[in-house]
Amino acid sequence: MVGQKLAARLIAQGLTDHRDLDITLFDVSFPADAVQGPSRQTGNLADPATAKALAASRPDIVFHLAAIVSGDAEQNFSKGWDINMMSMWHLLEAFRAEHDASGGSYRSRIVFTSSIAVFGGPFPEKIGDEFLSAPQTSYGAQKAACELMLTDFSRKGFVDGLSLRLPTICVRPGRPNLAASSFFSGIIREPLNGQEAILPVADTVRHWHASPKSAAGFLVHAATLDANRLEGRRALNLPGLSCTVAEQIEALRRAAGQQAVDLIKPVPDEAIITMVAGWPRNFDPARAMALGFRAESTFDEIIETYIAEDLPKTSG
Repeated sequence: MVGQKLAARLIAQGLTDHRDLDITLFDVSFPADAVQGPSRQTGNLADPATAKALAASRPDIVFHLAAIVSGDAEQNFSKGWDINMMSMWHLLEAFRAEHDASGGSYRSRIVFTSSIAVFGGPFPEKIGDEFLSAPQTSYGAQKAACELMLTDFSRKGFVDGLSLRLPTICVRPGRPNLAASSFFSGIIREPLNGQEAILPVADTVRHWHASPKSAAGFLVHAATLDANRLEGRRALNLPGLSCTVAEQIEALRRAAGQQAVDLIKPVPDEAIITMVAGWPRNFDPARAMALGFRAESTFDEIIETYIAEDLPKTSG
């Protein structure tokens, strides 16, 4: 979903210092309403031969969003490590081979979508840029491992990488997925579409959010950011909005009225409650803000973005 938002933005707005973009989209499959224009390739990054074939084209910039989501990674331990971690190893090794084959002249910018799941409690009131990465889920551990690999391959000069610790992206369009965080979008998206939504946690739960529009903006901004400004610390906590579920619901009430709120049904889920209890709640992303990254400041803005960009339009 974020990849489609990114592709649409690149087509519409281009990229600083890059003209006539030649964009290739790679995925295991594409939705029927996928962005039109860029060339498409299908395959599986878990296959080392696929990574080699992609690196052989020597792209200037790679946006690496491929992963299985948090709930799936937690339930399927081997699958999570094979796809979320080993695919990064295969990709970096493929780009190292291209760097070496070029005599050191080729080095791709790789922008990796990491996650705030790389952090685990106990948390301070706000997580600052000095807080340690100590994940408490398999998904978070896999993302943290990828960050370390990308930093080391960049230190050696094989690639030029950045890891972006995305907030939970909300409101996600389309159908719910297997992410444990899926309900944060569901309690807004489903009521706006006239459908019932399940709330598996207490409305006092606080979390860190940004819209799909902001996620695409983060990626575009990172693509041409001067890596010297990172001073060797190539993983960034990105801006977002900290709010409680109750505050989300109040924003929904302002946008769509009580009839929408009435479609939210509390159904506690102990597995999700336990997982969410170990997630970060609030950040002070000073480094990323100083580097020019921006996101929404109210949840009302996040809902407005969903309504404007992704809410299905009714006829008549």
